[in-house]
Amino acid sequence: MSTQLTGQTDTQASEPDGPSRDEIFTALSNRRRRNVITYLKQNGDDARVRDIAEQLAAWENGLEINEVTYKQRKRVYTALHQSHLPKLAGNGFIAYEPNRGIVSLTEESRQLEVYLEIVSENEILWSEYYVGLAVVCGLLGGAAAIGTVPFASVSGYAYAVLFAAVFGVSGLIHRTMTRRNRVG
Repeated sequence: MSTQLTGQTDTQASEPDGPSRDEIFTALSNRRRRNVITYLKQNGDDARVRDIAEQLAAWENGLEINEVTYKQRKRVYTALHQSHLPKLAGNGFIAYEPNRGIVSLTEESRQLEVYLEIVSENEILWSEYYVGLAVVCGLLGGAAAIGTVPFASVSGYAYAVLFAAVFGVSGLIHRTMTRRNRVG
């Protein structure tokens, strides 16, 4: 079996049905572009550029929307219109209609989710949480297996249901936290 070298790294090679990792990283390398995606995910499709610019100006200046000045909003609007929205649209992450001033997410934007997840300072990594949970479940199962009181009085089926429920609830909480924690 022979392998042909194309000179592309795995980050340069694009998926047949989506953008390459380099395109994704380039698109997300700018905070305003990340904020556009965040805004659209929070506010749904068919957002007006004016509304996006107003919210981004508020976020960037640490203000409420009604406190944003015309100059702050205009600076963000111009940058969005001239640079950021065309770049996101060019990579297929958004649909942008400059004449109507309408922006919406595309299916391609779903590929950005994994890159937008964050872990804040006071949180543990989910991988560490699941390892810890597995250790606790293993210790409980081991205590029951060797006949330690009161763990031996619970049936193996009850432990199986309990462990499945604990991991299931943990998974749901993990998914909820992941959706809430996004880079802005």
